[in-house]
Amino acid sequence: MIVRKNQAELEKCALRGCWFFQVLDTLKKIVAEGVSTYDLEVTAEKMISDGGARAAFKGYPNPTAGTKFPFVLCVSVNDEIVHGMPSQKKILKRGDIVSIDTGVQLNGYYGDSAITVPVGEISEEARRLIEVTRESLELAIDKVRPGNRLFDICGTVERHVTAHGFTVVREFVGHGIGTQMHEEPQIPTTSTGGTKIPG
Repeated sequence: MIVRKNQAELEKCALRGCWFFQVLDTLKKIVAEGVSTYDLEVTAEKMISDGGARAAFKGYPNPTAGTKFPFVLCVSVNDEIVHGMPSQKKILKRGDIVSIDTGVQLNGYYGDSAITVPVGEISEEARRLIEVTRESLELAIDKVRPGNRLFDICGTVERHVTAHGFTVVREFVGHGIGTQMHEEPQIPTTSTGGTKIPG
């Protein structure tokens, strides 16, 4: 069931997003050749703590494995799709592309987002990948409006990505967010049917 939010709740989510953007923007500026993915972890953990927030990923349970996620960031380099763990041994090199994903809880609401950052000069294909995926996100956001279905959002992503010679990841999905980190609806990046978006 999709959780509808009133105007006051939406404003709280927006404020969380603005604060959260500062964390990701700082991490983006730190990314450079010779920096370890653990360096990014340390900076993020301090910013989140200093901001009075709680890291949403750290300690998040994995019921299948019977473990809890040990970091505040997922840092995935190059062909790692998601959930890469920060490490002092994983040193960024020129030409890498780095996905930085993190979540926070602040005043009862969650924020969860990711960015992909180039390390120095990258290949033309990597540059196109970042550009096309960013465009697909912007096109999908434009489809989030009352009366549309998840099909309209997901289909937009898949059509744009495949039209440029890339493929979508089918094993993972996006999701709603609010007072819980994972809320309905699940949002795949494939052309599936789906729930109507409420007005």
